[in-house]
Amino acid sequence: MTAAIDTDLVRRAARRDADAMAVLLTELRPGLVRYCRARLGRIGGAYTTADDVAQEVCLALLRALPTYRDVGKPFSAFVYGIAAHKVADAQRAAVRNSVAAPVAEISDEPDTTEPGPEQSAERNDLARRLSGLLARLSETHREIVLLRVAVGLSAEEVGEVVGMTAAAVRVTQSRALARLRTLAADSLREVAA
Repeated sequence: MTAAIDTDLVRRAARRDADAMAVLLTELRPGLVRYCRARLGRIGGAYTTADDVAQEVCLALLRALPTYRDVGKPFSAFVYGIAAHKVADAQRAAVRNSVAAPVAEISDEPDTTEPGPEQSAERNDLARRLSGLLARLSETHREIVLLRVAVGLSAEEVGEVVGMTAAAVRVTQSRALARLRTLAADSLREVAA
């Protein structure tokens, strides 16, 4: 679970205190990367696009910080609201730009910095299956599972992001996870058949 962000830190960052902004981004970035990776997945076997989107979220957050006002909602609702918009923008752009890019040159030497073909294939297959299972959930269920499980936000924080009470988030999360278990079991039966 992510710890709640210190409100004093947020206030200082909103006043453009460089040290506070650096600490704030250091605390938020890992969760933002996990969120973007979970929402966007791997493209071409890599998380490059998702990591770029997470970086865009950080930049947008820095630009929006001076306008942030504490209105009783967790700061994470503000942050993941920005993230959700940036992810949606990236998804729209991916659809518009879904043309394969030519490769300039292929090296004759093996790439020892990356996992081998078998490990890459297994990792990509698992990511594809998980993405497929998540895609079969409703948008609300998917968002709650990602924010609670992948990012580690509290039920209260997720509730602020999706406009639900913490209790409703917990119930919805439970239902979403039960649905994922059912979908996963059905998927395994299809593979075995």
